[in-house]
Amino acid sequence: MHYLFSRNKLRGKLYNRMLLTEIGLQIKARRETLRITQPDLAEMAGISVNTLYKIERGQANPTIRILNKLFVVLGIDFSLQTKNT
Repeated sequence: MHYLFSRNKLRGKLYNRMLLTEIGLQIKARRETLRITQPDLAEMAGISVNTLYKIERGQANPTIRILNKLFVVLGIDFSLQTKNT
């Protein structure tokens, strides 16, 4: 039973990492489409350049507040959905 729990926990971490990587790639793609530099976007969103750098590479676990700031500046719709179980 412990093995199954550990395996599911590992899957959850892997899924989260993949999700963060995808979010980062979407932010970077939109930023580049709009021809905004990382320093400019960071300033407009009120976050550090280092934070933005890590988010774009999937190396950070940003809060919803930080993601919302970025999405507002970039014109990206942001919504949360509940999962039907």
